[in-house]
Amino acid sequence: MFRLETEVDKERRILLGRRLHADNWDGSPELRALHSTSAEHEVPLDVWLLDDAGGLAAGLSGRTWAYWLHVDLLWVDGRHRGLGLGSRLLAEAERLARDDRACTRSRLETWGFQAPDFYRKQGYEVVGEIEDYPPGVAEFILVKQLERPAGPPPKAPRGRLPGWRARLRRRPP
Repeated sequence: MFRLETEVDKERRILLGRRLHADNWDGSPELRALHSTSAEHEVPLDVWLLDDAGGLAAGLSGRTWAYWLHVDLLWVDGRHRGLGLGSRLLAEAERLARDDRACTRSRLETWGFQAPDFYRKQGYEVVGEIEDYPPGVAEFILVKQLERPAGPPPKAPRGRLPGWRARLRRRPP
């Protein structure tokens, strides 16, 4: 017999994530091929732009995994928009992902009222659109190929934080 429960349960959510992760890795030879590579672990990637007083003028927060950069957040303070700061942040994140972490592609999501045209100008292509998410708004999924400049490839990807997820799990509550 089973019973349904609907309360928020952080421990069960973590357990659910671990079990799904294990099933995914067990069921996919492509994911298993990432084991023992620099792309095996998801690693945070943040780029901050600070003003003269040390305040946050703009920022980008994302992560790298499986040779992909995933941009989660990009924001520029309204007082500083139109100065190329968003382009600067994105270019630096792409450079770090490509040169230090051997990423070959980048992806992100944005709403229609946010910045799809900005990302297109940066070389991103729309690969998906979800209408009415949220109602009345379209969400776009964009990707970009990260081209390496001419010259020898990096000796080894940098920026890997071995075991950082395990350390997070071991933190006392």
